[in-house]
Amino acid sequence: MTPKQLSEKARRLVAEGAVLLDVRSPEEFREGHPKEARNIPVHELPQRLAEVGPPGTKVVVYCASGGRSAWATEMLNSSGYPDVFDLMSVSYW
Repeated sequence: MTPKQLSEKARRLVAEGAVLLDVRSPEEFREGHPKEARNIPVHELPQRLAEVGPPGTKVVVYCASGGRSAWATEMLNSSGYPDVFDLMSVSYW
């Protein structure tokens, strides 16, 4: 997918009710983020899954460049969140 296609799909999913999850550090989040985003740093995600929503919740996840969002996608999938879209980078929003 092109960055434009990634952006369009992510925005559509969030408009349809998916949770927009920022897995960057709190410092990075404070530097700027989409207003709809929830910040749960990737290393805290296993302990904070309830903040994402119940298992089965649709999620769009991103970080700075894609590494942490890929890791978060794997964690979410293995924890009962089958509908996770990895936007990769916040710059694609």
